Amino acid sequence: MKSIIVFIAVIVSLIPPENPKLTIKISNIEKMQGTIKVGVFNTDKNFLKEGAAIKNYSIIVEKSTAALTITDLPKGHYAVTMYHDENSDHKMNTNFLGIPKEPYGFSNNVKPKMSAPKYEDCKFNLSEDQTLHIKLIN
Repeated sequence: MKSIIVFIAVIVSLIPPENPKLTIKISNIEKMQGTIKVGVFNTDKNFLKEGAAIKNYSIIVEKSTAALTITDLPKGHYAVTMYHDENSDHKMNTNFLGIPKEPYGFSNNVKPKMSAPKYEDCKFNLSEDQTLHIKLIN
């Protein structure tokens, strides 16, 4: 009997814990074209650098709001970035000063002033099912 209990305990310990569900609701979409590109970061190292996100998602724009549900992130600290790729060229278009020409947004609805936001400004703790409401900056 003892060996059965130990066996069950070992099997249960091998089952990975269920990831929390992160729902991102996006508003203030002005143009019904292109896609919204979402990046998820889990460290300040290379935050906002192209190709540095640990996860990337894409949403086809059909309405003035959009939603994305993510279920493949374990519990932890994250920051979400996004931009509306209105012309579907797979890059964030900027002017000669580096200021975005396409709408963008960050977790915690951070609105950059004179420079890009920092990871710490956008960081949130994902420990249970959660919904983020992000309003795109146009």
